[in-house]
Amino acid sequence: MKIHEYQAKELLRGFGVAVPRGRVVTQAADAAAAARDLGGRVVVKAQIHAGGRGQGGGVKLAADAGEAEKAARQILGMTLVTHQTGPEGRLVRKVLVEETANIARELYLGIVLDRTAGKPVFMASAAGGMEIEEVAAKDPNAILKAAFDPDAGLQPYQARGLAFGLGLPAAALSAAVKIMTGLARAYVALDCTLAEINPLILTADHQVVALDAKINLDDNALFRHPQLRELRDLNEEAPLEVEASKYGLNYIKLDGSVACMVNGAGLAMATMDIIQYAGGSPANFLDVGGGANSDQIRHAFEILLQDPAVRAVLINIFGGILRCDTLATGVVEAARAVQLKLPLVIRMEGTNVEQGRAILAASGLPITVAADMRDAAQKVVAAVH
Repeated sequence: MKIHEYQAKELLRGFGVAVPRGRVVTQAADAAAAARDLGGRVVVKAQIHAGGRGQGGGVKLAADAGEAEKAARQILGMTLVTHQTGPEGRLVRKVLVEETANIARELYLGIVLDRTAGKPVFMASAAGGMEIEEVAAKDPNAILKAAFDPDAGLQPYQARGLAFGLGLPAAALSAAVKIMTGLARAYVALDCTLAEINPLILTADHQVVALDAKINLDDNALFRHPQLRELRDLNEEAPLEVEASKYGLNYIKLDGSVACMVNGAGLAMATMDIIQYAGGSPANFLDVGGGANSDQIRHAFEILLQDPAVRAVLINIFGGILRCDTLATGVVEAARAVQLKLPLVIRMEGTNVEQGRAILAASGLPITVAADMRDAAQKVVAAVH
């Protein structure tokens, strides 16, 4: 689950990470009031779940309250397009009005899980303000790393080593260590999949401040953090993905024309690959899970068909906990309910497969049953073309 910059900063503040003073507003007039309270000179920042906001016109400096209101009026309501939003962009519904800082240097801090090491890895770079992927591509040695035990946390000696590697002055060392260890505590305590400060700034008077922050939370761990569920902004998520989450379905919209319904993430990835291999393009990733019931199957089918780009549907199921007859019953009910007119190809194997095929055959619906995955991919791509 992604959250906004202002929410990430508020969480990090609770772990001792220094962040600028700021206020979130949804009305331009409130931006002026916020600027006056913050001392006049501020930065107005669009709050969307995407990076590159400044390049898209979503970050503006303001010298006083009047300019802050003008900037907020320009940003609020705009469709902000960045390299992370895609060409459709995101509608800006709120802005963060924040005090400015006297920036001497911009640095990068971030934590992700290193699956090879089986531990979180703390990353630091002197190339702050840039996408870390760009830094890694141009100069991998520019990224310093320190893996740490999540129970013990990032140790002070590790943080000091990273701070020295960044070339921070002695006067800023203690503050930098506090921020690094605080970020590491937040990553573990909040069950993050990503915790990032970019940029972390060093001011002219040797203060160290998180000028921007990004936190992604593990959806599977939210049962431990009911208060964090309230941070979810459904306006920032694709409507079909939101709809799918209501029924415990894992759905991600893609750009193709072949809708996919699969049980199991690995099988879903393989299905998308074989569609591409057959000359088609998947319209989505949809994993109904191993224990889906006929009601979930029906909802999944309805969600697939709400995508106007879909021209054919491929269902690829290995029946284990989800029996093939349960799948067939759900598909037949859904196809009748929506009066399906698109080509539908089904490949299924496993528990009660013969009963499932009998249900499909008796339905009288124009459903194509495939022998295997390759056959299914070829038939569904042929139906599209």
